[in-house]
Amino acid sequence: MKPYRALLGLLILLVLTGPAQAQKATTTRAAADSIAAPAPKRQFQATRISEAIKIDGDLDEAAWREAPIATQFVETRPTPGRPEKHPTEVRLLYDNDALYIGAVMHDVSPDSIFRELSQRDDLGNTDYFAVFLDTYHDKLNGYGFFLTPGGVQLDARYSPAGGEDFNWNAVWMSRTQLRGNDWIAEIRIPYSAIRFSDAPEQVWGINFGRQRQSTRQQYFWNPVKPQVDGFVNQWGELRGVRDIKPPLRLSLTPYVSSYFNHYPYNEQGTRNSSTSFNGGADLKWGINESFTLDATLVPDFGQVQSDNQVLNLSPFEVQYNENRAFFTEGTELFNKGGLFYSRRVGGQPLGFYDVDGQLRQRTVGTDGQVHQGEYVVSNPGVTRLLNATKISGRTKSGLGVGVFNALSNDVYATVQDSTTGARREVLTQPFSNYNIFVLDQSLKNNSYVSLINTNVTRRGSTYDANVTGGLFRFADKNNKYALDGQVNYSRRRGTAFGSNEQVDNRDGYKYQLGVGKISGNFNWNLSHGIESATYDPNDLGILFSNNSINQELYLAYNKYAPFWKVNSLRTNLGIYQSLLYKPTRYQNVGFYSSVNTTFTKNFFSTGININGNLQEHDFFEPRRQPLGVYYVRVPANLGVSTFGSSDYRKKFAYDIELATRWYATDGQRTGRNNYELGLSPRYRVSNQLSFRYNFNWQLQRNQIGYPGDLNSDDAQDQPFFQNGVADVLLGRRRRTTTTNTLSASYTFTNRMSFTIRTRHYVSVARYRDFSRLNPAGEEEAVDYRRNRDNSFNAFNVDAVFSWWFAPGSQMTVVWKNANSNYLAGDEATPQYFTNFNNTLNTPHNNSLSIKVLYYLDYLTLRPKRG
Repeated sequence: MKPYRALLGLLILLVLTGPAQAQKATTTRAAADSIAAPAPKRQFQATRISEAIKIDGDLDEAAWREAPIATQFVETRPTPGRPEKHPTEVRLLYDNDALYIGAVMHDVSPDSIFRELSQRDDLGNTDYFAVFLDTYHDKLNGYGFFLTPGGVQLDARYSPAGGEDFNWNAVWMSRTQLRGNDWIAEIRIPYSAIRFSDAPEQVWGINFGRQRQSTRQQYFWNPVKPQVDGFVNQWGELRGVRDIKPPLRLSLTPYVSSYFNHYPYNEQGTRNSSTSFNGGADLKWGINESFTLDATLVPDFGQVQSDNQVLNLSPFEVQYNENRAFFTEGTELFNKGGLFYSRRVGGQPLGFYDVDGQLRQRTVGTDGQVHQGEYVVSNPGVTRLLNATKISGRTKSGLGVGVFNALSNDVYATVQDSTTGARREVLTQPFSNYNIFVLDQSLKNNSYVSLINTNVTRRGSTYDANVTGGLFRFADKNNKYALDGQVNYSRRRGTAFGSNEQVDNRDGYKYQLGVGKISGNFNWNLSHGIESATYDPNDLGILFSNNSINQELYLAYNKYAPFWKVNSLRTNLGIYQSLLYKPTRYQNVGFYSSVNTTFTKNFFSTGININGNLQEHDFFEPRRQPLGVYYVRVPANLGVSTFGSSDYRKKFAYDIELATRWYATDGQRTGRNNYELGLSPRYRVSNQLSFRYNFNWQLQRNQIGYPGDLNSDDAQDQPFFQNGVADVLLGRRRRTTTTNTLSASYTFTNRMSFTIRTRHYVSVARYRDFSRLNPAGEEEAVDYRRNRDNSFNAFNVDAVFSWWFAPGSQMTVVWKNANSNYLAGDEATPQYFTNFNNTLNTPHNNSLSIKVLYYLDYLTLRPKRG
């Protein structure tokens, strides 16, 4: 189906179904609500065995033949409630050490079993079988273990804070086999991989899932209704697991790594290459049946994927993804309340940008003799961690407890005297302690209450920071309505880093309150919140802007079963308002709406998003304190975007996105608009080799923005200083951003793979004219001559060879090639290929590293009894 035909069909669908749904809303609401309750819970009986099972994918032991069978799976998508046509049969055994799951997935033919190979935790174009465990039966938190026909393992944690989190990894065993028209999965989950209470008889939540990729169907043993809020609360029950004891969970994963780095300084006395050798370990210790300590000692994060650097012209920092495994694995408790931004730990030093201001400048003595100043030799951009530790778990009463702690050492920049060569060190980050404490009590009816505290303590005279937050969610007995909220208090004490002045945002608060309907075809939510002008969680969290009052109404209507020519339909509409909190000033009013669906015949997914705003008062773009006096007028605007995504089962597939935004005329300023094109084709050569290309192009015309700080020493800036205070200047600019990313992956086996990712990013901003911003949003044209054009280029290559040579043990070889440059004024060029050539011809940093981790489990190494 052509994309434009799909979009036309979607618009016709809206026209046809909109009035009909409005007429039927009253009569069908009761029926819809009646099916919005979870399905009755099935029960499954486990079978104890006395002899261990060999994990080979055969299911030929007598115990498998005698065990009860879980079957009669029910479809969740695309047609909820339909019984499975090609049966799935699951058996479950247990002994003193582990659970054993054997599953047979019947199918039409071997060709109907999709089995693309991929890396661990990457599903790809394949079928899968999954087992889900809620070992505390709190109906909120759980584990998921997935296995594909190719033997690729995936594992996940489920929680209200993290949703489905595949960053969690466990050590478990599995094998698969293809046999005629069936495929077989055999799984061993050791008790050391999960946590459960020390009770004589266990009652766990359990579910089994299956995906048939050939028909894009997903099934569960205990039915999972898409119109019911929650996932873990829709699992069945596992009974009959008796007299098992939580084992001593103790493992050590030592590592060694070696790096070779090359950068062509080509300067006398400076080596172009360097080498380093590192060693450390990760420790996991089960303190008791409920709690686990995870520690990383002298961690090495040099092999993580490179950040996607961008040109940031906004008043807010860039939020980067977390790629370090220790900070992504098992952190669902610490992410509650949104107070933890893990990139703060081991992140950029506080005084990274202050070093230039502490250099001794070039001077001329009274005798006319020139005294050269200092220059920066090195200025580390990250803080090296000494160690990091997590303690987390949940008691049998449903109380989750989490403690996180990390230590980082002093960080220094090195500066050198231009004349004498003498060097000295400048402190950019003092020794710091990062701490998080969490209490999370699970309640009945898919509800909870939580308390979170984050704390950063730094050595020396600089400030310390503390944030305390409480949050709750209360749902009714039928899981139909819910009330949720959060209250935070931030506290800072001490002086700003490198200064004798006390921090000015010593105490602040935030609260958020929402109520809504959470299950059924029609849902809604009404929320209100305030962030005070001094609320600041950014020492261990991230908040782009505070000082606001927000309220929002959200409405959604979804059809989950196929109708007309589509599999489902999802729609929403939201209206919001924002005010500046102190002083209370209008900021903006707007709306958003979206519709998306997937067509039944060819699984082409498409959708449209529309959002608009009345005139906005942007108090943050002028970079002027206190807020409330200066603001930039953003004219009323309307944005429309649409996307199309073809069927990923095909060897060739693609995603496409188009977006535009129109702005109303504001005074003499006309022609302001934005355009965006995204294109991402992918080609799967075989079940082992695939390629993907991502292209993104953005054009912002006549954008009004802050062009940068003024310099009182610059002759062209001096006229725009009044009594030593710089004017607020705005510039009208044209910005073009182009990103090209090419990725390739070859998977040798389900334990060995090679991936390479190349990204080139270029963003160019060219200014047409300038104005002086006066209070109350008034702009006054000025004759400002300094060239503020700029361009930023970033180029990265990440090539990774990974081999899981034993359970939990891995060897990785990584090659990184990186380069970035920022050009300002006359050096900036708007031509893409000129920027690309400059990027290629600028010196690149090359890094080649090898890292080996070896998993040592006490239960495996301990002497055998008898």
